[in-house]
Amino acid sequence: MKISTDCILTTHTGSLPRPKPLIDLILRREKGEAVDPKAFEVEVVKATDGIVAQQVAAGIDVVSDGEMSKPSYTTYIRHRVTGIEPDPRAAEKGVNIMIGRDMLAHPDFSDSRRTFSAVAFPGCVGELRYKDRSALDQDLARLKAAAAKSNPTEVFMTAPSPGILTRFIINLHYPTEEAYVDALAEVLKVEYRAIVEAGFLLQIDCPDLGSCRNNQYRDLTDDEFRNKIAERNIAALNGAIEGLPADRIRLHICWGNYEGPHTHDLPVTKIIDIAFKARVQAFSIEAANPRHDHEWEDLKEIKIPDDRILIPGVIDSTTSFVEHPRLVAQRIGRYAQVVDRERLIAGVDCGFGTAVRAEPMVVDSIVWAKLRALSEGAAIASRRLWGAKAA
Repeated sequence: MKISTDCILTTHTGSLPRPKPLIDLILRREKGEAVDPKAFEVEVVKATDGIVAQQVAAGIDVVSDGEMSKPSYTTYIRHRVTGIEPDPRAAEKGVNIMIGRDMLAHPDFSDSRRTFSAVAFPGCVGELRYKDRSALDQDLARLKAAAAKSNPTEVFMTAPSPGILTRFIINLHYPTEEAYVDALAEVLKVEYRAIVEAGFLLQIDCPDLGSCRNNQYRDLTDDEFRNKIAERNIAALNGAIEGLPADRIRLHICWGNYEGPHTHDLPVTKIIDIAFKARVQAFSIEAANPRHDHEWEDLKEIKIPDDRILIPGVIDSTTSFVEHPRLVAQRIGRYAQVVDRERLIAGVDCGFGTAVRAEPMVVDSIVWAKLRALSEGAAIASRRLWGAKAA
């Protein structure tokens, strides 16, 4: 994994806006309509080439495929793994599982909030097995081809953690959640290893360490969540990445990619010690979110291991405010007090296209303005941290 040797590198969290023709195809497919595979492939190739080139043009160093082919960062797995199907029981449970404590505290906000996805969550209705690598191999090949054309500094691809899939693919089959997490970890080994062996960085999306405390496990205490859920999920994750090089893996933690009160979010200091048990090199965290923007002060008091890289979000992914580059530079400067500048990469709080919707949370032109602000702010911070030598 490249580090910020002579300037602050920039990256983001994985998902980016999909073109309208591709959105239409994905939504049709998710609703069970017939979609021509060749037409789908044409649109995904075109979108992947374009999204990688746009990231490089915006000044982003460590880029991804934007999750172009996927309906969401989690539910895409149903097309690759046996035992996952639409089920009305899962759809009903899925609605309840997404109710956060902040939504209960602010019911007038809850009434106005849109759902996570345009399609109901599927259910695990049978034994999980990785049935078909073709979609995974196509994603890898498309990204490799796109990167060869645009020549970014480094390339990553995302995959969900076992723990987060328990929220978005509702268990209707396994006798316990523990057994379900273990089964998910087993099938995800295929994705994790394939991404690393293709030469990409693997980003594991792990909101189960943050967001899930607020909704899926809202009835537990903080200690119960830490000891029963977070510890279990990290142990399962470590089993799934066993044998893979830690310096090719980064982990993303977030508190829910929505503009809302977030008044019941778990502080980063209550989960980062467990996150550090994951055998990965880099940690991506929300740091521009107004409920977490202050936590750089708390992290200064925590000894972050010298072999770890920190990727704080310095751009908010939920609002249409475009951050001023000087504000971005200030945020980066704060985190340069937390870890050495070489172990600091500037990121985005969460994805801009976490799930496919007909109407995006943040429109395309603003997404790219935000990413340009990220690059410009990182350049300012680099000059402050390295002086005239900054690249």
